[in-house]
Amino acid sequence: MSLLHSRIVGEGQPLIILHGFLGMGDNWKTLANKFAEDGFQVHLVDQRNHGRSFHDPGFSYALMARDLLAYMDHHGMESASFIGHSMGGKTLMEFATQNPQRVSKMIVADIAPKAYPQHHQAILNGLTVLWEASLTGRSQADELLSQYVAEPGVRQFLLKNLYWVDKGVLGLRMNLPALKQHIEEVGKPLADQARFNGPSLFLRGAKSDYILPVDEIMIKRHFPAAIIDEVSAAGHWLHAENPREFYQNVIDFL
Repeated sequence: MSLLHSRIVGEGQPLIILHGFLGMGDNWKTLANKFAEDGFQVHLVDQRNHGRSFHDPGFSYALMARDLLAYMDHHGMESASFIGHSMGGKTLMEFATQNPQRVSKMIVADIAPKAYPQHHQAILNGLTVLWEASLTGRSQADELLSQYVAEPGVRQFLLKNLYWVDKGVLGLRMNLPALKQHIEEVGKPLADQARFNGPSLFLRGAKSDYILPVDEIMIKRHFPAAIIDEVSAAGHWLHAENPREFYQNVIDFL
């Protein structure tokens, strides 16, 4: 079985961070350094078909949870604490409910166990244009993508996927064909019977609508010990929009 790519920072208790859809572990570098200073060995994992991890035609939360188990076994980790953002939070929920003994504490960032409608179409259309273009520079890629994605911050996040395939030729790291084919998987809910009784913290962005007050009942059903809290002045990318408050919430919980 292929092993997930990761960047490991620091020494101490293992803390595994799972990025969101179209992201990669490197998005969390700055926070990882802070957690490392607090005595954690931080594993910035790239999930399958993302970042530097392997490309595979299969893509689902069941598969991503299996990848995570193989990663822990490979690194000899009995258990770890976890942070999962968005899609990474869904992977984490799946993993924790299947392997409760491997999860010391879990922090889920701005995602609930419910089903979400597919809402990435404009982004995927823009990335498809990049995938099919002969890209020679980042400004060219940004210009093309701006026709599909208006927000500069979101474009900047997506363009972190660019890398030099050859001299003068840019490509995208993610496995775009597989992600497009399985896009419906990203919004799938947690199975009805799934439960994790261990310590869990759900953090929502105050300006985000990914976790609504009505979702708290469902969160508590799947995660009876869950604490649900909020990061002020932040939307869905709460760890990037208000890193100080996000970090403080997480470190207090850990």
